[in-house]
Amino acid sequence: MAWWNRRSRSDGTIPTKLDREATREDLTALEEFVASRQGVEFYLEPETTATDTTVMAIAHDGEWIRRRTGNPRVAAKLAHRHAVPLYEAARTGYPDRMRAWNRAHPERRMR
Repeated sequence: MAWWNRRSRSDGTIPTKLDREATREDLTALEEFVASRQGVEFYLEPETTATDTTVMAIAHDGEWIRRRTGNPRVAAKLAHRHAVPLYEAARTGYPDRMRAWNRAHPERRMR
């Protein structure tokens, strides 16, 4: 019976989410990416049980970064402020240029 007791224990030490919340540094990284690259588009990724809402910023050449935004409204405000298009990744998918960039930069995937 001890197995059931351990499994049902709710002492607050087990987090309900596996990942951290969005921080100001996440938003700053997205802003710096937009400012330093051309043709950037944002792809909104919904919150899951493992991670907060994220945005994948993809430049014209396919280079990309993914950062947490906290919620879709924050992502929309950031996109509007920087005049960057915002797409829902679940509806549109990701552009082929991102996959081509990944193939050309395998060292990035090994991090």
